[in-house]
Amino acid sequence: MTVHYERAGPVAVIRVDRPERRNAIDNATAERLGEAWERFDEDEDALVGVLTGSEGTFSAGADLKAMDLQDRPEGWLGFTRTRVSKPTIAAIEGHCVAGGLEMALWCDLRVASESATFGCFERRFGVPLVDGGTQRLPHIVGLGRALELILTGRELDPETAKEWGLVNRLAEEGEALDTAVELGEVIAGFPQETVRTDRQAVYDGLGTTLERGLSVEGWHGSRAMETAREGADRFAGGEGRSGEGVPDEE
Repeated sequence: MTVHYERAGPVAVIRVDRPERRNAIDNATAERLGEAWERFDEDEDALVGVLTGSEGTFSAGADLKAMDLQDRPEGWLGFTRTRVSKPTIAAIEGHCVAGGLEMALWCDLRVASESATFGCFERRFGVPLVDGGTQRLPHIVGLGRALELILTGRELDPETAKEWGLVNRLAEEGEALDTAVELGEVIAGFPQETVRTDRQAVYDGLGTTLERGLSVEGWHGSRAMETAREGADRFAGGEGRSGEGVPDEE
């Protein structure tokens, strides 16, 4: 199998396993990735999904030697035009370039180790960004920085990626997955209905007017009011005073 689905408590880990090709994605692997994310969405006990690669590399993107990917409705890489209903995190070691970067951008959050390397390295070969990179990258790092990466194909180190907002958390080499799972466990510990409605409101409001975005937010928020009332009752009963339960920054 080129893609593995594993559970770490409430966190599902989806791992690309083609180390001999730097975890590059051929058509069969793309199909397996799509199936894995469908499985995650249907797995009621999996609350957060983590995407990673095997043997110290996230992914070098499309397998240009195989060159057999198909323009499927779900995306060339099998899932990049889809949206799951639960939070996702990319755990990045080594190369996260070309389509690998686009897969990481699909995730809500990104954890990278000090070994990570980012970039649109496909620029050298005239391969276009067709798995969401041109759309997601500007939202995450801003237009100017996104265009610099896309047009120059430059390499980006993890510290600069963190400074730019591309990476949310840094980890020591070899610890990106553990850090991502720990972050996933924090998210999984919150009331999930509101986690999901707030997340959906963010995505549904992207690219709209403020007026429309506020309407979207109000609609999603209204679906979580029973959870909110339960939380208010817990607070009134003394839970969470003095910042109890607020996670640390790192």
